[in-house]
Amino acid sequence: MKIKKAIMPVAGFGTRFLPVTKAQPKEMLPIVDKPIIQYLVEEAVAAGIEEIIFVTGRGKRAIEDHFDYSFELEQTLVEKNKLDRLKEIYKLPSLAKFAFVRQPKPLGDGDAILKARHLIGDEPCAILFGDDIVDFEKPCIGQLMEVFEKYGDPVVALEKIPKEEVCKFGVVQPNKIAKRTYEIKDLVEKPPIKEAPSDLTIVGKYIITPDVFDELEKIKPGKDGEIRLADALKALISRKAVYGYEFEGRRYDCGSKLGFLQATVEFALKHGELNGRFRDYLKSLKL
Repeated sequence: MKIKKAIMPVAGFGTRFLPVTKAQPKEMLPIVDKPIIQYLVEEAVAAGIEEIIFVTGRGKRAIEDHFDYSFELEQTLVEKNKLDRLKEIYKLPSLAKFAFVRQPKPLGDGDAILKARHLIGDEPCAILFGDDIVDFEKPCIGQLMEVFEKYGDPVVALEKIPKEEVCKFGVVQPNKIAKRTYEIKDLVEKPPIKEAPSDLTIVGKYIITPDVFDELEKIKPGKDGEIRLADALKALISRKAVYGYEFEGRRYDCGSKLGFLQATVEFALKHGELNGRFRDYLKSLKL
């Protein structure tokens, strides 16, 4: 079955970026002239996704407004003959079919995903979290979709990182079955470095099947009161295959200040409008 729907959980508080995220969604922070969330939507659409479901929370209205029409702004751009700018904003609402559901309380990413189940129905779907931008000619979620089409079971995005950093991430125990492709035998959240089963960590992009939703509804909240997607996948591994794919491309962790700044600089260096001026500026700095 082709993947046509994607869930984007965007209800988090973005505490690592306070105070700027006190009144602004972290997903709306700009990488040059586009918010983080737009890069994710464009990735999904480029891979063939037709419907996108945002799971939002309090203070996230700006995301909904961004993918809606703005008559006053559009009229002003027409009157001022800024047609190139008009084209950029006018295309946003037609990128996909958008739906918005609320997660009233911060009860974990698994709870957020469950809030969208009634809009997914009995079909597989993609999940893209708002922190990870992958720069590559083939969309990262599209790479996972190709693996799903071959095997028909859940797929998670994997990235190899330095061994000394595995304690910060979810780490998989992999069994390699094809180029860049693994069957996941276990999943460990933030293990001590010496106990990590590999150096392959999970990135916030997934293809899930209906039985993942079933697991999310069965598992009990952790000690923090939250339901985690990772726990559902770990439970599912015991009775069916879950795959991992070591994606191609450069990942930016826009949930961290350093990753966000790296993405901003590197995307700016490739931005046509800046015409090399930004590169010249960086060279002029005496660091």
